[in-house]
Amino acid sequence: MTRMSRTFGDTMQKEAVPAVSANVIFASTSSRFPSYRIGSNNQIIDAKENPKVLSMKEVVARETALLLEQQQRLSVRDLASKFEKGLAAATKLSEEAKLREAASLEKHVLLKKLRDALESLKGRVAGRNKDDVVEAISMVEALAVQLTQREGELIQEKAEVKKLANFLKQASQDAKKLVDEERAFARAEIENARAAVQRVEEALQEHEKMSRATGKQDLEELMKEVQEARRIIMLHQPSKVMDMEHELRALRIQLAEKSKRSLLLQKELARSKGVKDNLSNLFELDGAETLGSYLKIKPCSDIAPELSKCSIQWYRVSSEGGKKELISGACKSVYAPEPFDVGRSLQAEIIYDGQLIKLTTTGAIDPAAGLGNYVEALVRKHDVEFNVIVTQMNGVDQPSESIHVLHVGKMRMKLRKGKTAIAKEYYSSAMQLCGVRGGGNAAAQALFWLAKKGFSVVLAFESERDRNAAIMLARRFAFDCNIMLAGPDDRTSLET
Repeated sequence: MTRMSRTFGDTMQKEAVPAVSANVIFASTSSRFPSYRIGSNNQIIDAKENPKVLSMKEVVARETALLLEQQQRLSVRDLASKFEKGLAAATKLSEEAKLREAASLEKHVLLKKLRDALESLKGRVAGRNKDDVVEAISMVEALAVQLTQREGELIQEKAEVKKLANFLKQASQDAKKLVDEERAFARAEIENARAAVQRVEEALQEHEKMSRATGKQDLEELMKEVQEARRIIMLHQPSKVMDMEHELRALRIQLAEKSKRSLLLQKELARSKGVKDNLSNLFELDGAETLGSYLKIKPCSDIAPELSKCSIQWYRVSSEGGKKELISGACKSVYAPEPFDVGRSLQAEIIYDGQLIKLTTTGAIDPAAGLGNYVEALVRKHDVEFNVIVTQMNGVDQPSESIHVLHVGKMRMKLRKGKTAIAKEYYSSAMQLCGVRGGGNAAAQALFWLAKKGFSVVLAFESERDRNAAIMLARRFAFDCNIMLAGPDDRTSLET
């Protein structure tokens, strides 16, 4: 049995393990081989395997999924930036894969040299050392197999990274193309907006020029109108207007006197023509034959009977055909014409001792001057008020002369005293309104109003003009409501 010394063993080990080649590059401490152990069926198990560390394939898949999810909600510019970053990351991964491939090649070279050294050592040792060398050789072979498997995985990951890099490169190009298109579209929109703004500015400038020209022309026309108005004012001084009014008043007075004189002459002519009829010379009609006045039967002979002993009835006579219409209630010696009488002649029939005397106006009743225009001005109002005095109510004389207000509206008439309403009725077929048919000198200022069945009043106005205007206005508004407003029996004569 041979005895081996320490020095011999050391020398044998130094000779048995050949020196490693100088061109072999070992990994740094951060990338050194992990600690392996042999498991069942000669499987090498990593003793320090960390389950939390993800592989490169999983990292790339996760990043790709995140990019695809964010693609829909990112803008074109952000999407291009993301794709460029992904392309840079893929390039970096490709470079890391190349480095890992080089490191894997170095590992294969190192494992091959280690196995050759162990094989040469196997022939030189015996016993237990030989078994250790055999175990080391099997471990190196298992490492080589596992390294080969890792290389296959790295090759597959490299292909996927390359595919992802191509996808990201194409996506980056598409994003750049979209960015360019959007930029070109935005520039076109900006140019269109600038052109529109320029057109608006030109239109505003043109409008301003036209406005200045029009304003200047309007100013010139206004100056001409002012000059014309000044000229008219100079021609129509207040003194001249007053002179014209005085002259017009004097002409009206002269016309009224001439009309009265003409009326007297016509009466004298009619009297001279009717000499043979002694009865017709007993009475005559006295008064102006115009609306706003009153006519009175006046005896013109000493042998004329008293009117209180005679029966009197007034009639309207139409100018065409001479049709005679009875005026209901007009049976007094005094009668004040109302608007219905305008354009017609009036006739009074006097019966005394079985004999009939007829008195007729010389012509048709003339309208009141300016009454038509006054009524047209009142029609524009919704409600017109007149100050009145109630002289009779339901046929009974009223001693009080307190002021009442008569409202003539578009839908109804109302009579009130202060805030208390005495009568308030809508226009209806039962309502009657006409001038007072009889009375004294105030008959031309009074009217009869039957508001409803069982309530009637006689109202005295401040002037003849207000009385006639109230009648015409009420009949106008009632006609708009399809109602004919008239006095007793007048509606029937009008319809016929």
